[in-house]
Amino acid sequence: MSLDESAYNDYVVYGPDANCTLALCPAELSVYQYRPSLAANTSFLVLFGIAMIIHLVIGIKWRSWFFVICMFWGCVCELLGYGGRLILWQDPFSFTGFLMQIICITLGPTFFTAGIYITLSKIIVYLGPQYARFRPSLYYWIFIPCDVFSLILQSVGGALSSTSDGGSNTAVDVSIAGLSFQVATIVVFIALGLEYAYRYRKGQRVTPRTTPLSRAFKIFIVFLTVSITFILIRV
Repeated sequence: MSLDESAYNDYVVYGPDANCTLALCPAELSVYQYRPSLAANTSFLVLFGIAMIIHLVIGIKWRSWFFVICMFWGCVCELLGYGGRLILWQDPFSFTGFLMQIICITLGPTFFTAGIYITLSKIIVYLGPQYARFRPSLYYWIFIPCDVFSLILQSVGGALSSTSDGGSNTAVDVSIAGLSFQVATIVVFIALGLEYAYRYRKGQRVTPRTTPLSRAFKIFIVFLTVSITFILIRV
């Protein structure tokens, strides 16, 4: 049975002046045309809360201040974002909930990638900077500003969304530009990371390490690779 949208012409379904609620309008009229999953978004909320606590404890223990700050604010953004999704589950027409989730969930990975950029530079120092194409510090001096630029574009897109009545695509276009730039940055970063791994393995055939890499370090590298891959997929 098709939905007769003309029956709801007197209601505002999107924007700061939205007056639709589930008691008055069906969820199909909302911006996402459905109610977000309560179970899935609650699970993400809990997982990011746990991740934030773990990173705070480990980061403070090892005094990795830049890394822990990035992880903390990334998790805070995700918590706020999935909190917004829960608001949309309760009221799919909530403009506050919409802004919270679209801005915060989008911004979160920017902080995570910044932490990963600084981590790669430290890995290069540990394994051998002679195998890198650039000096280690350049990896974060290049990529973190790129992250900041994408963050600015996404923030502008979010700000435009807050004043949009839904009739313009400018906010969406600006946000997509920021996301596209972020994707390009991550792809180049991954390519350089893979190149370093190749050059390192090649160098080890000529001059092997005097001490083998620990099992914990290898596990860390695996999870770091999984993390940046998931961020790329998520973005």
